[in-house]
Amino acid sequence: MELSFIPYRIQCRHPFGIARSTHEYYDVVYVYLQENGFVGRGEAAPASRYSETIELVLSRLENCPTYFDDISNPESGLDKLVPFAGGMKSLEAAFSMAVFDIWTQKQKLPLYSYFGVEAAIAPVTSFTIAIGELDSIPEKIKEAEPYAILKIKLGTKNDKEIIDTVRDCTEKPVRVDANEGWDLQTAMEMCEWLSGKNIEFVEQPLPADQLDKTAILRSSSPIPIFADENCMTSQDIPTIAHAFHGINIKLMKCGCLLEAKRMIETARKHDLQIMLGCMVESSVGITAAAHLSPLVDYADLDGNLLIDNDPYTGVSVINGQIVLPKGNGLGVEVKNVSDLK
Repeated sequence: MELSFIPYRIQCRHPFGIARSTHEYYDVVYVYLQENGFVGRGEAAPASRYSETIELVLSRLENCPTYFDDISNPESGLDKLVPFAGGMKSLEAAFSMAVFDIWTQKQKLPLYSYFGVEAAIAPVTSFTIAIGELDSIPEKIKEAEPYAILKIKLGTKNDKEIIDTVRDCTEKPVRVDANEGWDLQTAMEMCEWLSGKNIEFVEQPLPADQLDKTAILRSSSPIPIFADENCMTSQDIPTIAHAFHGINIKLMKCGCLLEAKRMIETARKHDLQIMLGCMVESSVGITAAAHLSPLVDYADLDGNLLIDNDPYTGVSVINGQIVLPKGNGLGVEVKNVSDLK
């Protein structure tokens, strides 16, 4: 089994702004496992919030062996590859995707069937309106016409203006993501103010190191509170469950499809709602996550919809509904890009 990789720069359709930063592009790395005509694909989308960079990912891959023994099952494949990630969850995620992709292709199975999903009926996904100029919001909402639910990035001095501008354009349900951008007083005031504006929930209103304050907010908020930066893996869930109504699972945070499945099971035990989210990624990473989406309550799998040079096709969205690809493995295919596999 041969291992190879290729860095790739994905370009945002609009500058993608959150409370911490704004980006016009993101660098990702595609990881490939090849054997007997099969190609398993994975994607690493490192995030500086978690001290991961494209340079660190490439450095790790450059020191990986290029050949591995055949894998008898996904667990054995992960045992061989994950140690070379050096603890970087985005690279672990890429290894996981590639391992599961090639193995389920060989078994002639779609990936979702490995996780016990019998009917691949996926949820509706939200579409993200990132932080930017107020006068750009109407155009972005017009572009989001096919999507039934919007996700609005907040955590600025103009949060109320942003929501008022959105509400001038549409009455669609909205999910708010503050990306750790509020303090407790602001969060309490904003949750109360947002409660009459058709808001489904508020994601990560306070910094991750303010769990006690988040618990206070949860006890008073009229809107459900979801954890993102506070919830990396299944081990975090028992510690944070008292402070949130739900969690956001991302493969680039938890590092493995198997761990994402464990997070779903653990969250259910703690009566938490579950959203499956993403970074800004291409169709490789988004499609891998989408295979787990029938198991969760909400989806925010729009990373590939926010870029304009996706080199792959895979999961699609029709009238806001996630539609898993037909075929075995991940079900992703490369477009006409000569340097990709």
